[in-house]
Amino acid sequence: MRILVAGGSGVLGSRVVNLLVRAGHQVWATTRRGDREPLIAASGAKPVAMDALVADDVARAVEVSAPDVIIHELTDLAGSDFAGNARLRVEGTANLVAAARAHGVEHMIAQSIAWMYEPGEGPADETVPLARTTDGAPAFPSVEALEEAVLGLRHGIALRYGILYGPGTWYAADGDIYRRAADGEVVATTAWTSFVQVDDAAEATVDALAWPAGVVNVVDDAPAHVEEWGPRLVTLAGGLVRSISARAEGRAASNARARSLGWTPRHPSWRDAWEADSGA
Repeated sequence: MRILVAGGSGVLGSRVVNLLVRAGHQVWATTRRGDREPLIAASGAKPVAMDALVADDVARAVEVSAPDVIIHELTDLAGSDFAGNARLRVEGTANLVAAARAHGVEHMIAQSIAWMYEPGEGPADETVPLARTTDGAPAFPSVEALEEAVLGLRHGIALRYGILYGPGTWYAADGDIYRRAADGEVVATTAWTSFVQVDDAAEATVDALAWPAGVVNVVDDAPAHVEEWGPRLVTLAGGLVRSISARAEGRAASNARARSLGWTPRHPSWRDAWEADSGA
C-alpha cells in the first residue's frame, strides 16, 4: 500500500516507518525538521517536510503521497511541552483529517492513550467510559478531540497505547523520567498504569492496517500501581526513593481486544523487560 506516516521521524513513528518499508509498502514520512530528512530517506521512505499546524502543509503532504492509509503519530513533547502536544492533537489532527477527506482517504490509524478511562475495578476494555472532571468535562480533552475526528472517518482507528518504554523513550536510561527516578522521584500521570514496549507498539500499529475501525488498547499483560513500579524504577536507575506520587488515580487497560485481532506483545511484562534492560 501507499502509506503516509505523519510524525515519521519520532520515537514511535520512525519504528513504524522501518517496519512498513521492510514489509514492502511505499512509505512517505513527515517531519518538521530538515536534519531528519536524510534519516527518513536512509530507511527507504520518502521524506516530506510538514508542519501539522499549517493546513496547506498538511494538504500538500497528502496530495504528494496520495496514500491509501495515513498513520498519525504526531507528537510535540520536546522539553515536556504538554500544551504544545495538546494543541497538535487538536489542530494537527483536524488538519490531517480535513486533508484526508479532501483527497478521498478514509483509512487512518492514530496514536491515542490508554490511561484516560474512568477509575474502577480491574483493567478497562474499550467500552469503559472515559474519565471526566468534577464538572463533567473531559479529563483529557485534546485526546478526545483527536479520537472524535479520526473515528469520524469511514475506517478510523484509534490505538490507545500504554506508557511507552524502551530505547528513545522517557523511561530509557537517557530519558527524563529515568533521570528523575535516579534522583529518587517518580510522578506518574495516573497511579494505575499500563505499559507497552515501544517496539511492540510499533508492531501493533503495522498490524492495525488489517484491523476493523474503532478503538483498540495496545498495552502489555502486566498493569501495575505506581507504588509497585515507581520504587522499582528508582532502584533500577540507581537511586533511593524520596517521593512516589501520581496526578490522578486512573485505571489500567485490557489488551484482550488487540490479542483477539492477532497482536501479541513480545514483551508481555514491563517487570521482566526492565530487569533485562538493566542487566539485573
